[in-house]
Amino acid sequence: MLSLLLITGITVCCGQAVTKLVIPANCLDSIPSWMAKSKIPVLAASVIEGGEIKELKIFGKLDNGQSAPLNTFFNVASLTKPITALTVLRLVDMGDWNLDEPLDRYWIDPDIRADLRYKKITTRIVLSHQTGFPNWRSQNPTKKLAFLFDPGTRYGYSGEGFEYLRHALENKFHRTLQQLADSVLFKPLGMNHTRYGWSDKLDSTLFAEPHDKNGEVIKMAKIKNIVAADWLVTTINDYSKFALAVLNPKALSNQLFTEMVTPQVKMQGGPKENMGLGWEVIKPLDNDEYLLMHTGSDDGVKTLVILFPKSKRGIVLFTNGNNGFDVIKQTIKAAFHLKELTP
Repeated sequence: MLSLLLITGITVCCGQAVTKLVIPANCLDSIPSWMAKSKIPVLAASVIEGGEIKELKIFGKLDNGQSAPLNTFFNVASLTKPITALTVLRLVDMGDWNLDEPLDRYWIDPDIRADLRYKKITTRIVLSHQTGFPNWRSQNPTKKLAFLFDPGTRYGYSGEGFEYLRHALENKFHRTLQQLADSVLFKPLGMNHTRYGWSDKLDSTLFAEPHDKNGEVIKMAKIKNIVAADWLVTTINDYSKFALAVLNPKALSNQLFTEMVTPQVKMQGGPKENMGLGWEVIKPLDNDEYLLMHTGSDDGVKTLVILFPKSKRGIVLFTNGNNGFDVIKQTIKAAFHLKELTP
């Protein structure tokens, strides 16, 4: 996950004001011009104020030349991870799963069976990115899964950790992650257009295809298998329902919500950047506020969600271009009055 500081050049660590209580009504007005400069074909935005959706808009055209409708499908990249985290936390709330139970009771990856450090891996360790795994095993010279450090000792972003957790869940419940998410999250929240991976049953003409930095289509196969860390396919309306459930909150008990937003480990960014359970947690900010955020970055896809739980505000942004963070940066500054770092 890319740090908020790296994406925006914004300071959240020097005591400066970063959060006014009202999101400007015109904060999305400049998006079309920013998109044109950055060669972003489609951008979807949701602005949340007072625990309700204030703006829900989509800008640009799909590759068939039609204006993108609100039910456009996006691969939201690593914005998949907060969805997986909340699915698992829902299971914890229901008494069907344990945050601190060792996962080796349900799954041991064959690549690390000889390394007994696997006994230390728990759901809490996975959701706070402390497994010691690389982001993906393909990054290792051997292409096999291996520990880079002892689990639970420091932060290290890892999609492999989420996949490890998926295997454990599916082995215990004898159900796919899709089936689990459908039953405890998607259907209860009315997220009827959300799934892990692409399906040929979906309308491909409504998919926001990825684009490179020059605005050209990146030709690649759509991922169809279930991945706990990536390639959630959803719409801006569905993901906004998820964001509202986190802000209000109605998806978790107060006790488990507190666990989710409690810093578990320091990240490598500024002194206030921490990892909670599935979310980056930046605290404290002004007015006793704090911030939850996550980014997504695949080739041709850049996405972001920011939530302020105390004031029940937030923003969700999906783009289908490699320059997407340029527009995301401008938009969140306009929405939240965030200040540039000064020398």
